[in-house]
Amino acid sequence: MTVRDTAITLRAVRREYGKGESMVSALDGVDLVVPSGEYLAVVGPSGAGKSSLLNILGCLDQPSSGSLEIGGRLVSDLPEKKVASIRNTEIGFVFQSFNLIPSLTALANVELPMVYAGVGRIERQNRAQAALGQVGLRGRERHRSNQLSGGQQQRVAVARAIVNRPTFILADEPTGNLDSHATEDVLTIFDELHGGGATVIVITHEDEVAARAQRVIVMRDGRIERSYRNEKVTS
Repeated sequence: MTVRDTAITLRAVRREYGKGESMVSALDGVDLVVPSGEYLAVVGPSGAGKSSLLNILGCLDQPSSGSLEIGGRLVSDLPEKKVASIRNTEIGFVFQSFNLIPSLTALANVELPMVYAGVGRIERQNRAQAALGQVGLRGRERHRSNQLSGGQQQRVAVARAIVNRPTFILADEPTGNLDSHATEDVLTIFDELHGGGATVIVITHEDEVAARAQRVIVMRDGRIERSYRNEKVTS
């Protein structure tokens, strides 16, 4: 597998919190290769290390030891400004709690990553409107969070995640607060993003969410316990 074929590589990654007797090992020597364009689900019980793994994959946290490569670049060798650029332009984040700013409209929430990236106002608005249209929210641009259902709020969060046209999407329990109808809507959007070439990594407790992925890794006690492919999912 070449660098071009690989989105993310983790080698012997450990993440420890605290020191001495109070130290907690969240990740214990994780090795993981995510091919470019893969749809991967990460499952396991609470405390297995799933969120710690996602935080490191998304450059929100650093390993205590081991290495992370993104597109063949060793992240620990990069200046912080470059790592911040990767977070903002190459990675799209979707969280269970939506993380929208209530005082802003849907359009303004989706524009935020482009503000940080220095995109001009007119282009920001055009791209944000297009992203909201892509997730089925055309006509809701001027609505604030309290005027939207939970499913609609999560769609806004997905639109915000994809507006900078990221290389891959990281989603942490993205359907955890949604009903079955809204869950299906969000998963359909992920299917479409993956079909368009995005690398999608989803943390979930839900079997129906994991079943949409090409590959599933099961974590326990900070380690990858096993990995398997969903035979009914086409590549």
